[in-house]
Amino acid sequence: MDGALLRSLTPSVLTVLVRRGADFAAAEDAVQDALVEAVRVWPADQPRDPKGWLVTVAWRRFLDATRADTARRRREDLVDEEPAPGPAPAVDDTLQLYFLCAHPSLTPASAVALTLRAVGGLTTRQIARAYLVPEATMAQRISRAKRTVSGVRFDRPGDVATVLRVLYLVFNEGYSGDVDLAAEAIRLTRQLAARVDHPEAAGLLALMLLHHARRAARTAPDGSLVPLAEQDRRRWDTRLIAEGVAILQAALARDRLGEYQAQAAIAALHADAPTAGETDWVQIVEWYDELARLTGSPVVRLNRAVAVGEADGPRAGLAALAALDTSLPRHTAVAAYLHERDGDLATAARLYAEAARKAPNLAERDHLTRQAARLNTRRLH
Repeated sequence: MDGALLRSLTPSVLTVLVRRGADFAAAEDAVQDALVEAVRVWPADQPRDPKGWLVTVAWRRFLDATRADTARRRREDLVDEEPAPGPAPAVDDTLQLYFLCAHPSLTPASAVALTLRAVGGLTTRQIARAYLVPEATMAQRISRAKRTVSGVRFDRPGDVATVLRVLYLVFNEGYSGDVDLAAEAIRLTRQLAARVDHPEAAGLLALMLLHHARRAARTAPDGSLVPLAEQDRRRWDTRLIAEGVAILQAALARDRLGEYQAQAAIAALHADAPTAGETDWVQIVEWYDELARLTGSPVVRLNRAVAVGEADGPRAGLAALAALDTSLPRHTAVAAYLHERDGDLATAARLYAEAARKAPNLAERDHLTRQAARLNTRRLH
């Protein structure tokens, strides 16, 4: 049984049912039934037209459920005229499914879960494990999301920016449990970039590839975090870097700069440096200036302060940091790093310890705690 084939066909089969008039929740249930039937039947007799087979079986399951539900008599026109079996249309409506799953009425968490379920083809159990929540909790979240978008018609263009934001959120979840969400986000973004003529879709794909290329070097054998400057660059994936840079260059050539292209440009400059000491920090600061102009994000300005500290010295970085809200996530960790660069080890050690207490996850907390211990040891000797 080719599980990858089933996953690749699921979004387009689901969209066919929705376009025929099925509400999203009922269509998704019918498609899941068809997938179960495919797993049972296909090993012995795989159809010549897998998509057409799935559409036919899913549509019949939907009609069976409709007939059994007297509260849905308004769908009788659908029941009376079942489309004749035959080859499925070659048109790929997957893009509409992206827009539906990123509907503005959904919370970001619900949009991510629904995208992984409907477009990514992941099971509720897989999504729950990836997010480290009980399966029942994730099932409720997905069910609420499906009810929210049921009845939404594909009668107006979708918002590409919202879809990109959802995929960006998926990527940032990284890896947890038995689902590699970073790899899944790249797979889905490749699909989207192939379907829309939008430089920011290409920019996001480039950004993901460039970040993912460094993945193997981000952690030590004991699972501890390895900062960018200390990573073994021989472990970076040069194939992904080359692909990401090529995609980025093509997007930038269109002269429609967006935040994902700007972020990807920063990642490309890091990837281009043979060593940490050869990083072009001056150009990185310039890209952060562009990114801050595009987004107005205080987190971008926080990252810019680090870059300024590298380009113009730690005191310049601290001056840039002083203009920012101290409650920003990782503000204290950045202050600790810049104070260490400036030679104030006592302040840096205190701030590293404080940042560790605020860390959002165990790996980051352990890393910051080790930094504080390292500086305290240096001070004693």
